[in-house]
Amino acid sequence: MAFRPLHDRVVVRRIEAEEKTKGGIIIPDTAKEKPQEGEIVAVGSGARDETGKVNPLDVKVGDRVLFGKWSGTEVRIDGQDLLIMKESDIMGVVQA
Repeated sequence: MAFRPLHDRVVVRRIEAEEKTKGGIIIPDTAKEKPQEGEIVAVGSGARDETGKVNPLDVKVGDRVLFGKWSGTEVRIDGQDLLIMKESDIMGVVQA
């Protein structure tokens, strides 16, 4: 990827929701909501505190995360639909 986020920002790729429910019902595209789960693709160097010290981010590339429905800014980079958001918009990391 030819993009590096600055400071405490991260780049997230949405993980697409299932096409079917557990009962086997197929969900049409018009009824689907945007997924709130994604994978971290790139991270910035971290946020600076009052003294100028850089505090590293808690997330790393490859982490699966949950974020708010309206979090981030949607962008298209290298033909991929991605989100750029601050680390504070992430609610948590999904443990495998």
